[in-house]
Amino acid sequence: MDEALLRSLTPSVLAVLVRRGADFAAAEDAVQDALVEAVRVWPADPPRDPKGWLVTVAWRKFLDATRADTARRRREDLVDEEPAPGPASAVDDTLQLYFLCAHPSLTPASAVALTLRAVGGLTTRQIAQAYLVPEATMAQRISRAKRTVSGVRFDQPGDVATVLRVLYLVFNEGYSGDVDLAAEAIRLTRQLAAAIDHPEVAGLLALMLLHHARRAARTAPDGSLVPLAEQDRGRWDTESIAEGVEILQTALARDRLGEFQAQAAIAALHADAPTAEETDWVQIVEWYDELTRLTDSPVVRLNRAVAVGEADGPRAGLAALTALDTSLPRHAAVAAYLHERDGDLTTAARLYAEAAQKAPNLAERDHLTRQAARLNSRG
Repeated sequence: MDEALLRSLTPSVLAVLVRRGADFAAAEDAVQDALVEAVRVWPADPPRDPKGWLVTVAWRKFLDATRADTARRRREDLVDEEPAPGPASAVDDTLQLYFLCAHPSLTPASAVALTLRAVGGLTTRQIAQAYLVPEATMAQRISRAKRTVSGVRFDQPGDVATVLRVLYLVFNEGYSGDVDLAAEAIRLTRQLAAAIDHPEVAGLLALMLLHHARRAARTAPDGSLVPLAEQDRGRWDTESIAEGVEILQTALARDRLGEFQAQAAIAALHADAPTAEETDWVQIVEWYDELTRLTDSPVVRLNRAVAVGEADGPRAGLAALTALDTSLPRHAAVAAYLHERDGDLTTAARLYAEAAQKAPNLAERDHLTRQAARLNSRG
């Protein structure tokens, strides 16, 4: 069973059902039922047209559910609209579906959460981690969003800012999490950049390219994480870096700075340094100051503390860290790193172990556990 194929086809199938009149919640349920059926049937009898098969089965699942709840006349209208047998359209509906999910009837936060769940394929837990909220809270938010758009016609697409936020979170999960969605996020952002002349769209594309350029060097052959300072920069994708820097410079020249352009500028400074020791940390701190002004995000402030520690010394970084909530994800890991830089190995080892227990994925947990063991062995 090709799970990647099923994942890639899901948005297009969902979009077909929505365009044909299905409300979003019912359409999503029908598509999920069709995916379950595909898992059961395809290994023994793979279809020649996977998308067409999924559209047909999902539509029938939707009709079955509709017949239980709607009037006869409406049921007959829906039957008349059933797609004829034959190859399905090869049109990529994914980006359109992102805009449809960012519906004006939803708050931006709810639209992002709904799209990540229904289109991006992320779990409720993964979305909750991205938003720094409990999983139960995010589950309620997604349920409310589904109820809000239930029965609403998707003829008023949402705004660019919400779609950018979704693409950014999908990329982050694909880049550092358990689900590989980074390449898909880049593809969709390229489509958006080609369709819309917007500096923040360009900024997001530049940011993705600059981060993705380092991907091959982020893990060792055994799958363990390799910190940025220890990465083999010869393995970085120089073509992607050059493209990202060019896109960023063009966007910055328009003098309409946004958070994605600021993040891309930080990534470009890392990419531009021949070695970790030659990184321009002073300028990176200045960009983090701009990013803090734009977002006032606790995660940005956490990353800024690391940069301050590199630019002005670990005690300056620790001082910047004191203003932040210790429950913030990766706070303990940052504190451990700064304490190690300051020579307090006992505290650093304890904090690395604490951070490992809170790590969002196995690779990060193993890395932090090894850091704690390394310092403990010196004792």
